[in-house]
Amino acid sequence: MLALVGTLFALFLAMNLPVAFALALAAAPAYLTGEYMPPSVAIERMLGVTQSFPLLAVPFFVLGGNLMNTTGITERLLRFARLLTGWMAGGLAQVAVVLSMLMGGICGSAVADAAMEARLLGPSMIKRGYSKGFSACTIAFSSVITATIPPSIGLVLFGFVNEVSVGRLLIGGVVPGLIMTATIMGVTGYVAKREGYAPETREFPKLREVLAAGRECFWALMFPVFLLAGFRFGAFTATEAGAIVVVYALVVGIAIHRELTWESFVSALRHSVHDIGMVMMIIIMAAALGHVIVLEQAPQAFSDLLQAISSPFVTLLVVLAILFVAGMIMEATVNVLLLTPLLMPALVDQGFDPVHVGVLIVILITFGGNTPPVGVIMYTVCGIMKCSFEEFVRASIPFIAAMVVFFVLLAAVPQTVLWLPGLLM
Repeated sequence: MLALVGTLFALFLAMNLPVAFALALAAAPAYLTGEYMPPSVAIERMLGVTQSFPLLAVPFFVLGGNLMNTTGITERLLRFARLLTGWMAGGLAQVAVVLSMLMGGICGSAVADAAMEARLLGPSMIKRGYSKGFSACTIAFSSVITATIPPSIGLVLFGFVNEVSVGRLLIGGVVPGLIMTATIMGVTGYVAKREGYAPETREFPKLREVLAAGRECFWALMFPVFLLAGFRFGAFTATEAGAIVVVYALVVGIAIHRELTWESFVSALRHSVHDIGMVMMIIIMAAALGHVIVLEQAPQAFSDLLQAISSPFVTLLVVLAILFVAGMIMEATVNVLLLTPLLMPALVDQGFDPVHVGVLIVILITFGGNTPPVGVIMYTVCGIMKCSFEEFVRASIPFIAAMVVFFVLLAAVPQTVLWLPGLLM
């Protein structure tokens, strides 16, 4: 049955069927034939997964991010990023990288950040003479930073499905997010100097200008700090933090920036319903398919197979290779929900910390969105910027090389992930 389910799922994906429906139809034979259970069990599984308290963090974070985007925060962060990095080689590209880092404390979605920056910065980068491939790659690869720094929807889903502390995962994403920012900025600067891309501004920014721009986006910059402090002192859980995000965004938009109107509030709600509906549909359908996988004892089979490898580090590399390939052909949410429960038991049995490998896996899966043939982030950016896939792939080589070094560092040095959670929690 597992072979049939896997074949059907691959076939439906190849037919460009929406992922949620591909999941449901692939699981259908196991329920409709009555071999395992009646169809009512599938309904129970789909309903049951929506009753999870930790999962409430996802819609709250999505709504909070959309509310913040309608209160002028994005424009303030853009001005701040331009001031900080506009003087560097390839200044506007560096602005895109830093903006992704700053948006990480607000958005939590790589695809959403990539789409926003492709519309906001893409045309300006091309107008200044940057190649379409370089511009698209800078925006696409830097969007992975947004999905790493808390609040990260991918880390919340990983913690939910693998029963790992969401708070520790979110805090564990901070240092890797900063290292990734420095890595991508280094690659961007190298390519910009090689291609002769000029800085955005001629002069190094004055301290008073930086402080003035920082004051303008103070409330956006304080939000991740506020989250980390809340986790550190036990003021709220990750799920409660999601609700606080929404309240925080409303207070900033209404009382401080005074830019949240009724029309923009309704627009944020509309976008949130669309985003939440898409994610929840995938989660619900994945629950039905995941139950079939568990009954087929696939997690145990994977665990037994991987435990045959004598070296734990080799086991980790094999798992990362599997997930890297999966990220090339499946959307990140599906990989987190379906594949990580299969592969995590083997890693934990070999002594790996679930927070360490959880952060590493989520970053790698998100990174897969920039690789062909089915890279969601790549498709999004290339579609908006009208960049050919050939241009994107050619320009992505230095970025991929740098990210491979980054992943090796994270895998070999667990404290890059575990130091901050150990310090704060």
